[in-house]
Amino acid sequence: MKRIFSVLVENRSGVLSKVSGLFARRSFNIESLAVGETNDPEVSCMTIVSSGSKQTMEQIEKQLNKKLDVIKIKSFENWQSVTRELILIKLRYNKSNREEILSICTLANAEVVDAGKRTMMIQMCDTPEKVQMLLDLLAGISIVEVARTGTLALQRCVDTEK
Repeated sequence: MKRIFSVLVENRSGVLSKVSGLFARRSFNIESLAVGETNDPEVSCMTIVSSGSKQTMEQIEKQLNKKLDVIKIKSFENWQSVTRELILIKLRYNKSNREEILSICTLANAEVVDAGKRTMMIQMCDTPEKVQMLLDLLAGISIVEVARTGTLALQRCVDTEK
């Protein structure tokens, strides 16, 4: 079972260490972790993707709720959220594979954001599955470097007003 935890925390030094330490001490797996300041500079949002049994997911939520720096926790499954991930990929290219790379970018809705004589950098912002698809499509090409943000997620909008 995969679960997404959106955790609002106080924006102070050491909070990330405390939360990640909680996972490490209990041998909980973190598949993805992204942290950023919210519209309130005193509050950060941690988006944590973890997997395990239903009991493990419940235990994670209980343990997070015990942390003093944690303000609020929302947990949801992938289908209950909109997820995005940003990836930057630096590739080595030549005359023979340049068109193939550009075709893959068009197919995957990625874009070239920097280019040199022998290397180019592409970016893509999409679901984690589509980001992985892009990496798989580029597997036969000389990838120099990859940077990924990790999953960002917000719970889907559910309008209750009519």
